[in-house]
Amino acid sequence: MPIRTRVAALAALTAAALTAAALAVGAAATAQAGAAPGGTAQKNASAPKKAAAPRFLAASELPPHPTGWTAGPVTDGFPEQLAYCLGEGVPAYDYRHRLFHTELDTSAVQVTVVTGSAAKGKALADRLNKEIRTCAARLERLYPEIEAEGRFFGTLPVEEGATVHGLHTETSYGATDVNLLSVGRDGRTVTVVGWGQMGDFDDAPLAAFKKTAKKAVTKLY
Repeated sequence: MPIRTRVAALAALTAAALTAAALAVGAAATAQAGAAPGGTAQKNASAPKKAAAPRFLAASELPPHPTGWTAGPVTDGFPEQLAYCLGEGVPAYDYRHRLFHTELDTSAVQVTVVTGSAAKGKALADRLNKEIRTCAARLERLYPEIEAEGRFFGTLPVEEGATVHGLHTETSYGATDVNLLSVGRDGRTVTVVGWGQMGDFDDAPLAAFKKTAKKAVTKLY
């Protein structure tokens, strides 16, 4: 689909740039450590332990599917599968994601990021929600052959909250797709879950997806 191809390329470039920046920072830190007496880094016995990494959904926690789900590994970077709505709008953070697939046309993705503070987490969640709300209008403006409709399906009472959105697209040649997306936050950590398949809103498992979206937040820590 042209939308996914074009915007996903930008997301891939963004991820590459983030990786390069991280490598440069790591190299500088290593050089500074090597400059300490004896050529070894000075250890701080009182340094706090590294915070546990957020946990991801398991395949069994996604909306039920006749063929079942297969979960991929947790991978660094922002997923191309969400680039059709978020590829041009996500700020530069160290994202991690997991892809899920079925034996048919249904797929899903979860992306998670730990920001520097609860305030930054809230700002990121607000930004992502705005990008999703305006996604349908942007798609129609960029691609005249596509008709898109976005819907807001409410909020979920979990940690600092989660929101649920829907997006339906139809091309001039008759292809239709429906996507459900959620944005949730636990303190400074934000997670987005996306689910999609061919069809329209009537084919989307909204109630089951809301359970998945809530689980994605409660399972983070």
